[in-house]
Amino acid sequence: MAVQADNTLQQPHAMRELTVRGVLLGGAITLLFTAANVYLGLKVGLTFATSIPAAVISMAVLHGFKDATIWENNIVQTVASAAGTLAAIIFVLPGLVMIGWWHGFPYWTTAAITGTGGILGVLFSVPLRRALVVDTPLPYPEGHAAAEVLRVGSGSREGAEESAKGLSILVWNSLASAGFAILAQTRLVVAEAAVWFRAGAGATGISGSLSFALLGVGHLVGLSVGMAMFLGMAAGWWILLPLLTAHHPMPGGAEAWAASVFKTDVRFFGAGVIGIAAIWTLMRIAGPVIGGIRSAMAASRARHDGEALAIVEQDLPIGYVLFGTLAVLAPIAILLWTLLSGGPLAGSEIILILGALAFVVIFGLMIAAVCGYMAGLIGASNSPVSGIGILSVVAASLMLVGLFGRNNGTDTVALVAYALIVTGLVFGVATISNDNLQDLKTGQLVGATPWKQQVALVIGVIFGSLVIPPVLDLLNAAFGFAGAPGAGPNALPAPQAALISALAKGVLGGDLNWAMIGWGAAAGVVFIILDEMLGLAGRLRLPPLGVGIGIYLPMSVILPVVFGAVLGWFYDQWASNRTDPELARRMGVLTATGLIVGESLWGVAFAGIVAASGSSSPLTLVGDGFAVPALAAGSALFLALTWALYRRTRQLV
Repeated sequence: MAVQADNTLQQPHAMRELTVRGVLLGGAITLLFTAANVYLGLKVGLTFATSIPAAVISMAVLHGFKDATIWENNIVQTVASAAGTLAAIIFVLPGLVMIGWWHGFPYWTTAAITGTGGILGVLFSVPLRRALVVDTPLPYPEGHAAAEVLRVGSGSREGAEESAKGLSILVWNSLASAGFAILAQTRLVVAEAAVWFRAGAGATGISGSLSFALLGVGHLVGLSVGMAMFLGMAAGWWILLPLLTAHHPMPGGAEAWAASVFKTDVRFFGAGVIGIAAIWTLMRIAGPVIGGIRSAMAASRARHDGEALAIVEQDLPIGYVLFGTLAVLAPIAILLWTLLSGGPLAGSEIILILGALAFVVIFGLMIAAVCGYMAGLIGASNSPVSGIGILSVVAASLMLVGLFGRNNGTDTVALVAYALIVTGLVFGVATISNDNLQDLKTGQLVGATPWKQQVALVIGVIFGSLVIPPVLDLLNAAFGFAGAPGAGPNALPAPQAALISALAKGVLGGDLNWAMIGWGAAAGVVFIILDEMLGLAGRLRLPPLGVGIGIYLPMSVILPVVFGAVLGWFYDQWASNRTDPELARRMGVLTATGLIVGESLWGVAFAGIVAASGSSSPLTLVGDGFAVPALAAGSALFLALTWALYRRTRQLV
């Protein structure tokens, strides 16, 4: 195996790379991580990157085959990563249930929306590979980390031992996380604790979840994002909420009062912060993206003049990309026609479909470039894809307002549903382009063939689009979604879907809470200035999108994420002093990933138990009278397990 001077591996010809074995293994891993991401996203509005854990599992499984290669392992993580990332479509599609348009998730319709948008994301980002992956100073933190895992795991006996240790950490942490979640369902330990109280003339509260999944998320997002979320949480719950509740007095207790104002006002303030932060991000990267595309086109012309292509430069031919795009747009048009014909919007099919196709192509191309750039800058996990979704649904809704106007007798719910479906297609482009350039960076560093990876990305999208609908349907049947008709007491919040559907209804119905969104946008400008000043001063930055998320999501979600971010920072400080700091950090990533996967997979399994039993609390062993002991026992056990699991990781390193 040769190594180039730029530390990029050079692949010999005729080595195993895109294999049936690798694709099937990637598909099997997909079942686990996609289901886990769907549940996590619906519960807390966050998903996790699957590249590194998929690479570790792949190397541990394929280690028994003498002909396994680093490039085959790279294909496995590419397939699994694409499918796991596509799960972020749940930030949009549950909105169709929330507005009452769907009562479940029709399998083929859901799969078609998810799959076609994802494949377009792969195709749109092919021309961007040279601009944003090869000829770029972008760091691609997760791409470099995954490449390092593949190099170490595939290169030596020590690498095989590292893979075995990593898999052990992943499995044991998953079991511990799932075990605690099972105990929480019995109510022998609490899953969440909250106290509500009056603050002057208003009301607020303090709440937190004992969730290993959220703890792991905090470790992965890092201290900068964690502190930004803490700032947003403090601003939303301890400044904004007391002021707003004081101006909107309500009868009853502090809990119902504060919860009502948070839902109707504070969340839209947070949406304003998220929106202006997303626009600022677009403005900052527009110049570099345009310059990168020009560079890619110039390089393409040079290659067509007879320059030989190395393996690491062999993308899907641009002709295939154009043909593939047209081939995907055709079924999208057919899908939209079947959804429109015979419904409230029948008679307007042509204009709606043409408008949607133009929107998907134009907005999708812009989003592919933007999301790819953001993933290269801060990593796919930290990239503000939900902010892109917010901008997309507002743009799609405004497009429909331009076509139909407001209050003209057209079925508003039907227009909202159509806006969500079109946004779902664009969101598929966003999520996949956010992930696949990261994967292509990993491939570049290990000497993979780009077109084979791009084919693997399409396969991963297909796998994910087949897995996501039944998981969504199961969770909807078992729990429902907060705000949807008939939602039960354990309804999943699906925070992004709730916000995106509320924005669509507000824009199309003309009753959006523009006042709070406007004030949030103004506050977002302040947070942007603060972040830029901290950057100039060389201090810890506070990304404004993180601040907006901290305002928008409930404190019970944010607090454990902040705790996890601080814990992850202390772990990384310890890792920096080890003989092999990168190894220690990789094991920390697997520690956090295991915490996420275990609880999330149990959540999906528990949904099946709920659906089968017909009870929302089928595992409950004790009643409300056990709440105080459950709080004490749960807190003690949570802290003890956290200490023990991180201590085990440190001992293995």
